[in-house]
Amino acid sequence: MNIRKTYALPLMAAAALAAGCSDLDLMPEGNIITEDTKKEVGEIMPDRAAADLTGLYNKMASPCPVLGLSADYPDDGGYSITCVLFDMNAADITGPDAGYNWLSTSSEWADRNPNYRNPALRWRLFYQQIKLANDIIRGISRDTESDDLRYTLGQALAVRAFDYLNLAPYYQFNYATSADKLCVPYIDETSEGNAFARNTVREVYDHILADLTDAIALLDGYKRSTKANVDVCVAYGLRARAYLAMEKWAEAAADATAALEAAQTSPGCDGQPYSMAEVSRPTFCTLEDHNWMWGIKMTDAMVAGSYSSWPSWLGSFSKNAYSTAVGQYAVINTMLYDKIPDTDIRKQWWVDENLHSDNLANITWDGLTGDDIALANVADVKMPYLPYTNVKFGFQEGSDLTKNGGDWAIMRVEEMILIQAEAYAKAGDEAKGRQILTDFVTNYRNPAYTQVCRTFADEVWMQRRVELWGEGFAMSDVMRLGKNMVRFNESHGSNYPANFQFNVEYGDPYMLLRIPQSEVTSNKDIIQNTGGVQPIAGDGAGLTDGVTD
Repeated sequence: MNIRKTYALPLMAAAALAAGCSDLDLMPEGNIITEDTKKEVGEIMPDRAAADLTGLYNKMASPCPVLGLSADYPDDGGYSITCVLFDMNAADITGPDAGYNWLSTSSEWADRNPNYRNPALRWRLFYQQIKLANDIIRGISRDTESDDLRYTLGQALAVRAFDYLNLAPYYQFNYATSADKLCVPYIDETSEGNAFARNTVREVYDHILADLTDAIALLDGYKRSTKANVDVCVAYGLRARAYLAMEKWAEAAADATAALEAAQTSPGCDGQPYSMAEVSRPTFCTLEDHNWMWGIKMTDAMVAGSYSSWPSWLGSFSKNAYSTAVGQYAVINTMLYDKIPDTDIRKQWWVDENLHSDNLANITWDGLTGDDIALANVADVKMPYLPYTNVKFGFQEGSDLTKNGGDWAIMRVEEMILIQAEAYAKAGDEAKGRQILTDFVTNYRNPAYTQVCRTFADEVWMQRRVELWGEGFAMSDVMRLGKNMVRFNESHGSNYPANFQFNVEYGDPYMLLRIPQSEVTSNKDIIQNTGGVQPIAGDGAGLTDGVTD
């Protein structure tokens, strides 16, 4: 196992990663077909457009999409690892503070250093994908008469909006308080040059909405062959996310409802959540699951021998992973875990302090079952689980457990239901929102459900934190909701390692990610985020969040 932990990306190395130009460079390189030529042939070469679309999706799915496989950095793992990095910034998921933990940069908030590799990977992943989307969009006429090209264009627009939805929450505070403050540069198919100023939060979201509205119209009638592609149910779901961030509650509720209705007829999705039985075993790893609206297909062949994959970090069952081989397990904060009622099946998504989960009795792993899986200790293969290790994310049946294959959910039915509950309540119909949430939890997660938090708004947030744990929503929700980031309190303590045990008040300028220094250096029009200091152990004592108080 190639085990090393490297945080810093010196300025010279960062600049090298930019390949001698801005990260946002739009100009073609080498013998790549020019954009003018691509536009000329796009209408008569739908196969080329389809190939470009495949490349667009591969950018988020492939290991090492930013630096390449030869670099072999385990934190360069595409969208799935980026989700884990975002969640490590928040308060619900952590891992050991050890030399093997490549993701600890996010846990300790060292990822605000603009010279570090970790934040640069996140920035470049989305902007590289935006460039690929822009290439497709530039090459297809908006009034094309080809259905295939129309569907390709709609998908490219939706993916571009998705990329900006993954950038906007981290570089500026929420829409409600900061709509006219600088967010990220918005670059579309009409942009020229290499220097781009940051647009405001409002401008970025206006563009996101425009792209998704166009995508919904263009994707009308499209029947995808794989849920790795965007269709109209996903486009509605993405617009529901955007409206939620903008606090346009009625619109968010309507789009989440439209997404669920469209999902019922989307190939491979029936619009229904995982059943209680389905989440009574480790799962969340198969694109074919009926409640997945959109996901990433990650085969064994794609990630063979690669540690830059989510099963190597978030999984607890691989035989060739950082999580298992050196004990870098992803665990839940006990402050959240203790809030989950014992009657809720989701409490079994983590082992308890005695390394027990009922869900382990429902699987066989390497000939073992139940607590024997948690306790197994095989040199260079698997260490015993830590208390509160997650067993939410399973492994694909029949898969070679040394290959780290495993699909990744980008959008699930359950998220849309939670958006409905929050949006209807905040739009003024709390009774409807409450009924939606109660029906979901009672029927699919906890038959004995009663409200846990003092307010319904915090109750929905708690349900999001539990249901979507590890899937990339934790820190964006903190930012969207204007919440303190709280990992410990004096009455409860925390199982976070000492160096990660701090709280941060919402509005602290250090909450904002920094733009990679290579981008600031090469892009004369960009302005860096500044202010605040990296938190240290014990900072923010006394802060609360309304859920884990």
